[in-house]
Amino acid sequence: MAKAYLVGSGIAGLAAAAFLIRDGGFAGPDIILLEEQDREGGSLDAAGSPETGYTMRGGRMFEVHFDCTYDLLSSIPSLDDPSKSVTEDTFAFHDDFAWDDHARLVDATGKVIAAHSMGFSERDRLELVKCVATPERQLDGKRITDCFSPEFFTTNFWWMWCTTFAFEPWHSAIEFRRYLNRFVHLFKTFDSMSGIYRTRFNQFDSIVRPLLKWLTDQGVTLQLDTRVTDVRLAEGDALTATGLTWTRGGRSEEIALAPGDLVMVTNGSMTAGSTLGSTDTVPVLDTAGSSGSWKLWETLAAKRPGLGNPSVFDTSVPDSTWESFTVTTKDPTFFKLMEEFSGSEAGKGGLITFKDSNWLLTIVLNHQPHFREQPEDTFVWWGYALFPDKEGDFVKKPMAQCTGAEILDEVLQHLRFEQGPQILENSIVIPALMPYITSQFLVRSHGDRPEVVPDGSTNLAFIGQYAEVPEDVVFTVEYSVRTAWTAVAGLLHLDRQPPPVYKGRHNPKVLVEALETLHRR
Repeated sequence: MAKAYLVGSGIAGLAAAAFLIRDGGFAGPDIILLEEQDREGGSLDAAGSPETGYTMRGGRMFEVHFDCTYDLLSSIPSLDDPSKSVTEDTFAFHDDFAWDDHARLVDATGKVIAAHSMGFSERDRLELVKCVATPERQLDGKRITDCFSPEFFTTNFWWMWCTTFAFEPWHSAIEFRRYLNRFVHLFKTFDSMSGIYRTRFNQFDSIVRPLLKWLTDQGVTLQLDTRVTDVRLAEGDALTATGLTWTRGGRSEEIALAPGDLVMVTNGSMTAGSTLGSTDTVPVLDTAGSSGSWKLWETLAAKRPGLGNPSVFDTSVPDSTWESFTVTTKDPTFFKLMEEFSGSEAGKGGLITFKDSNWLLTIVLNHQPHFREQPEDTFVWWGYALFPDKEGDFVKKPMAQCTGAEILDEVLQHLRFEQGPQILENSIVIPALMPYITSQFLVRSHGDRPEVVPDGSTNLAFIGQYAEVPEDVVFTVEYSVRTAWTAVAGLLHLDRQPPPVYKGRHNPKVLVEALETLHRR
């Protein structure tokens, strides 16, 4: 029986394994996931305890048209109620705890400002429409700043858009255009964020853990601490993988692939090189030891044309770095104060952005518990900043040089909470510095990302955030799942293909609502 070797155990690899079983007729024992880290889940990570503090580098948001993801997770039982699927559990959670943000933007004085108006001038609207309508190939090599005047980056729309999706002004105009087209149906509710879905717990607990259980129950092998260093390719015009080389336990191993064996590679990693700090220590930026996912892609791309250009994404660290932080406390004071400040129950308020902060800080109070085993007397919240290289407004040093306590102090001073010292004393703060977190947004051109199934490939595919899926948007779980489905369906020549990317712009009602939103006053 043919075997499938999946390099990387992030959501793309896990989804590919599930699709191989569900749609491809593979038996679980014939699927091997090769993971270089000592844990699975890739960028959908979450860990910790009340005593040491919880941590998660990020949280992905969902919306109703993540069709590939919901299709996949409709096959996976929820850990909390196996009679329900993960998809059913996610929709039920949204029904009970939908976001209704009343404090989306906060100004320099610590006051909530009205964000219902997008703050556009006529020029901003025209530039936005022009960007959406420009053919993608004409945006090759262009930044967002190449398409908009400076005033656009001071609108309510930009502050909400960039902090919801983590865009920087110097990021790719191609990706920005894709986002505008992909999420035009969210324009109407963008200030309240009511169109955004989340999982019941963090994504590791709500998606990775049930998916892992289902896969291991099927007999799938997960081989940790395994760094794949090479995929050997056959001579000739066809793209055929003939063997794998990996290191494990300090030893190098080689295997030959049999006819019919498949290889799917997660090329690149947006959380590679991440480092954690603590309440009292600073995370240290370290990109010297490039991760196996980047190295493997570089090795493959050097072998023949058409396999992408990893240097576009992994050599501009200042343009792709930002920092997040997770706060753990047994003191409910901060949650009570934030509920009063925001006008929303914790878990229903959505993102809160300090639009004038030098770091461009955003925080969110998730529904509690946010970790599956989190005790009732423990509270966890999260935040991040897009400009960690800038000096804080109150803590006079760059965020990237701050301890967790100093980061929390900056947040509390923006909020003007008198109880700041008490909150600080009772909080554990774990910062996470991520040098490649928005590397998939960096300025690129056609061909810089390889096709999921490259031309001429007989058994090799690329999956994850750095494989090319026309029209869909990176930095989403949906994108990784779509690449996995595309890879399985393409390599196995299946009739069951991924559903098309949702195109709200083809719906007259959605377009009218979007245009009305652009003209709000």
